[in-house]
Amino acid sequence: MRRFFAAFGPGVVTGAADDDPSGIATYSIAGARLGTSLLWCASLTWPLMAAVQLTCARIGMVTGQGLGAALKKKFPRPVLAGVVASLFLANTINIAADLSGMADAAESLSGVNSHIVVVVFGAAIIWATIRLRYAQIAMVLKWLALVLFAYVITAVHLGPDWSSVLRAALVPSLPQGSEGWGMLVAILGTTISPYLFFWQASQEVEEEKLAGRKLLSQRRGATARELQDRRLDVGVGTFFSNLVMFFIILTTALTLHRNGMTHPESSREVAEALRPLAGRFAQVLYTVGLIGVGFLAIPTLAGSAAYAAAEIFGWKEGLDRGFRGARPFYAVVGVSTALGICLDFLDVNPVKALYWSAVVNGLLAPFLLLGILLVATDRKLMQDQPVSRASLWTVAAATLLMFGAAIGMFLF
Repeated sequence: MRRFFAAFGPGVVTGAADDDPSGIATYSIAGARLGTSLLWCASLTWPLMAAVQLTCARIGMVTGQGLGAALKKKFPRPVLAGVVASLFLANTINIAADLSGMADAAESLSGVNSHIVVVVFGAAIIWATIRLRYAQIAMVLKWLALVLFAYVITAVHLGPDWSSVLRAALVPSLPQGSEGWGMLVAILGTTISPYLFFWQASQEVEEEKLAGRKLLSQRRGATARELQDRRLDVGVGTFFSNLVMFFIILTTALTLHRNGMTHPESSREVAEALRPLAGRFAQVLYTVGLIGVGFLAIPTLAGSAAYAAAEIFGWKEGLDRGFRGARPFYAVVGVSTALGICLDFLDVNPVKALYWSAVVNGLLAPFLLLGILLVATDRKLMQDQPVSRASLWTVAAATLLMFGAAIGMFLF
């Protein structure tokens, strides 16, 4: 048991960060609009997400560098500059949407204007990311993952008909029309997200630095025990992430969808709609969970773009260097979060912004997955420890599924 809990690290944090406010909004919309018809997605996305994140973890552990540095050895810099720009843009929009969703939910509990809350939340996140060191940040993020149990408790509190829930979870049904296909793209995009690819690999490097392996030569290669521990870590983290997705869809299907509230306009509306349908307890749990996971996800979003830019452009990087030791790296974190704060004042509908940020991620992810496959199968780059055949085929399946869902969204 000691080894089991000691293995928890980047995989658990990454899995929990996957259920950010964007993901919560997307799953809430899926449940409100389509009921339990997409519950089966959780059973499908868990093995796909686990294989993708484990492959990214393996790249970081074996090469001793982040994903951006590994991709730099396979693709020309102009192509990767475009990837960084796209990632920065998508993550900034996601941060803005996450902050808006958090502030909207906080306003429903406190009555404080959401614009004030956005500034306070955003400034606190920038300060903590710059001032705290990696070990402190990792510990805080691991504990914040516990807030996601709020969604499991909320769904169980509603007392669903578990036989019909099990049937919806195990029997897939094809999406109907462009809305159904678009929802599938959004679910895939918010579950198998580009920013998580970079974050997972970079955190493996941070973990090795924390263990005293400061030089690249010391970090290359990984032992069988290290790889086994990371499989456990990623497996638990991704299972937890998809379990939460399942229960969020179930919660809104049993409340909003069942009562004809199929088009919620804000996170606050979703939370407040739960009160008469499921009780004050369910509303508070939903709201607290959304705010807590936002504090977990936003540093991950800003950090992943900073790691990608630093690795591709050769900047000094790392959450242990401090601001003076990695100014460009921290500048990306600060600018991305600050822009997210500013975008909130444009009064964009938070739920729509959260949903469309998930759709954008769903369209970007399969192209990045192709690059990940090229890196992970390169024996020289991977120090003769390439990805396993099972992981290779599973990541390839995720790539094809995401391309297929995107095509279905535009054709039907």
